[in-house]
Amino acid sequence: MSTLTIHTLETAPAESKPLLENSIKAYGNIPNLHGVLAGAPGLLKAYQSLHELFVDSSFNNDELTVVWQTINVEHACHYCVPAHTAIAKMMKVDDAITEALRNGTKLPSDKLQVLHETTLKIVRNRGYIDNEDVQAFYAAGYEERQLLEIILGLSQKVISNYVNHIAETPVDAAFQKFAWKK
Repeated sequence: MSTLTIHTLETAPAESKPLLENSIKAYGNIPNLHGVLAGAPGLLKAYQSLHELFVDSSFNNDELTVVWQTINVEHACHYCVPAHTAIAKMMKVDDAITEALRNGTKLPSDKLQVLHETTLKIVRNRGYIDNEDVQAFYAAGYEERQLLEIILGLSQKVISNYVNHIAETPVDAAFQKFAWKK
């Protein structure tokens, strides 16, 4: 049961209402996470902005999914893992990628595996990463830009994962078939 309010257009602070309208335009409804984030308008705005910026990064859909789900699984986010499973399906990401991330198994390509491992090291070590890990990331075909963009994706996921932990945000009906536990 949620410990924080899941706002609607009627209950949200005035500053959050246009942001929730953006959610309705994008998703056809207000995802429960967005309803919770609406309790702090700046947080909802930051989350939506970071999401847009990360989606517009240099990563393709497979790579976006690897970064998002690596972080979601590591943070054991009961809400974001199923949500991003559904999002990956909408983005036409191969189910083999999503399942490997959800189950902690090897990814179908070495390049994606390096992205996963690099993201995981950044998360687990709170931003500290060895030079040989950075060089392995570059050797896999990534550049400095992508290394920095992992931090962008992490920024978005810290907001959603941590809020979901505190709020115990109920998983939306559309995502329930992808329920997940660590």
